[in-house]
Amino acid sequence: MSISSISAIQSDKNLIVNRYASWLGELAVYALRDEASLTPKPGLVDLHHNGSHEDMNIELMYQSAASLQSTFTQMAQVSYGTYADQSLREQLAWIGRTGEQQMLTVTKGVNTHRGAIWALGLLTGSASMLIGEAYRNTEVPYRLKAISAEHIARTASEIAQYPDRYAPVTASHGTQVKHQYGTGGAKDEAQHGFPHVINVGLPALQQARAQGIDELYARLDSLLTIISVLPDTCLLYRGGQQALEQTQKRATAILSQGGTSTTKGWQALLAFDQWMVKHHFSPGGSADLLAATLYIDSILKGITDRTDMESLSKTTGGRM
Repeated sequence: MSISSISAIQSDKNLIVNRYASWLGELAVYALRDEASLTPKPGLVDLHHNGSHEDMNIELMYQSAASLQSTFTQMAQVSYGTYADQSLREQLAWIGRTGEQQMLTVTKGVNTHRGAIWALGLLTGSASMLIGEAYRNTEVPYRLKAISAEHIARTASEIAQYPDRYAPVTASHGTQVKHQYGTGGAKDEAQHGFPHVINVGLPALQQARAQGIDELYARLDSLLTIISVLPDTCLLYRGGQQALEQTQKRATAILSQGGTSTTKGWQALLAFDQWMVKHHFSPGGSADLLAATLYIDSILKGITDRTDMESLSKTTGGRM
């Protein structure tokens, strides 16, 4: 093979890597924006109010999300064509910490998306790895369409199993809650393959859509389903076990009334929101997992779009 042929192949590979990395970075930001925009959300920042967060508002959430696009894009770039190992885990961690500092600069110190950087960062790395694996085969469209939510979450779990040897030793709200209540939090969620996304959030979203429920209500029901079962460390930190149990009970009650698309369910959601704000409770962990749910959902929609795949195949001339 000539040098020019090798250069052409490498050029095509770089094109594919950068295209998918940019795409994943954009989808991650869209997921964060969509989660923030979803209204009304109990105790969370949305288009109507700041929820239980005096230091946040919707514009700040948008600015924070936008500041992280390059972070997710870089994570996708370093993950493409690699495997889960110690090196990748620490590369993603370094990029994530750098992105977190960029976020805190934009938000003037407000922690808007630290949990989301962890969850969506791992999922970004995982998705990029699987896309790269698909391009090592001849039947690229078929291999891409074979990527599933479970596969993305499982691969993210494999990355999360490796320790970050360079992580700074700090006491976060999550670690405090874990010591006090024995709840694993975001780290355990990732290491177990995001069960509250794969087994809870996504199925609830898909079931609502299958029933013909409007997307707004489908997403709200997905959030409530997550809230109803997740041992949310944000709730435990703010109000203890009682806050968690009462919040889960109220979310379950709304779902038992037919969800937010029903008149009773909608009214109950509005009352739930007021109750959460009154007590300064916020299901921040559930919000992060809803963003992860929306992110995986958007990835699967994109990679199974036959028209896009045929276009990419033509762009690469059948190589890779």
